[in-house]
Amino acid sequence: MTTHSNTPAGWYPDPHGAAQTLRYWDGTQWTDHTHAGQQAPAVPQQPAGPDQRVQRQVQQQAGVAPSGPGGGTLFTEPVLVVNQKAKLIELTNEYKVMDQQGNQLGTVVQVGQSALRKVLRFVASIDQYLTHRLEIRDAYGQPVLLLTRPAKFLKSRVVVTRPDGQQVGEIVQQNVFGKINFAINAGGQQIGAIKAENWRAWNFAIVDHADNEVARITKTWEGLAKTMFTTADNYVLQIHYQLPEPLLSLVVATALTVDTALKQDARGLG
Repeated sequence: MTTHSNTPAGWYPDPHGAAQTLRYWDGTQWTDHTHAGQQAPAVPQQPAGPDQRVQRQVQQQAGVAPSGPGGGTLFTEPVLVVNQKAKLIELTNEYKVMDQQGNQLGTVVQVGQSALRKVLRFVASIDQYLTHRLEIRDAYGQPVLLLTRPAKFLKSRVVVTRPDGQQVGEIVQQNVFGKINFAINAGGQQIGAIKAENWRAWNFAIVDHADNEVARITKTWEGLAKTMFTTADNYVLQIHYQLPEPLLSLVVATALTVDTALKQDARGLG
C-alpha cells in the first residue's frame, strides 16, 4: 500500500511486513509501532474522478466546451446536466441534475400523484393533460423551487414558486404549431423567451427581454435502447453568464421541466 501525507493517522497494513501485520502511520511517516493478528481497517477512499459519461454528454453530444468550475449549486453552475431516470413504464417523473463533471447538484421529483393518477398514466395518455406538480430539490434533498403545470389542452403553462409560496414567475407556451415558443413572465411582464430551434423541439435558445441569447438547452441522445424501450430524456443547459433574479430561477426551472411542459408522453413527437 502506498500511503500519502494527506492520509489520516491510523493503523494500516504494513507495506513491508507480513500478512495481517499492521503498522501505525502518524500522518507523515511510518512509526515503529506494529500489531499482528488484527484485521486491517479500511483505507480511506480517494474522491471519485470526473464522470466520463457526463463529460461526453456535455462536450461531444451537446457540443458545450469545458468551462471553469461554478459554485457547486443549482444556481451557480454554468452547465447543468438533466437526466431523466430510465423506466420501462413511467408513472412518476424523476430527474437527476448534475454539473459538467457528473457531481450531483439536485433532483426533480413529481409529487402529489394519487394511485388513480398512476393507473391512468399506465393505461392511457390522458395524464399528460392533467395537472402536474414537481419539486426541484438541492443536493441535500431540500426543495428550492416548486413547479405547477395546470391541466392543459393544447398549450402548457408552468407556475414557478419558492417553497414559502412566493411566486417567481410563469413559463407560458405561445403557440401550438411550428417551432414552439414559450414566454418567461415575472411581475406581470415578459422578461425572456424560450425558442425551439426546430419543429420537433429538440433544442431551445433562451433569450432575455432584448432578445439576446442568455442560455441554451440541448437534448442529448440517450442511446437506441433507451429511446425505444424507456421514457428517458436527457438535456444539457448552458448558461452563458450569471443571470439576475428572477430570470435565473426561471431559466433553471425551464431546463428542468421542459420535458413535462412540452413533451410529456410524446417521446419527441411534439
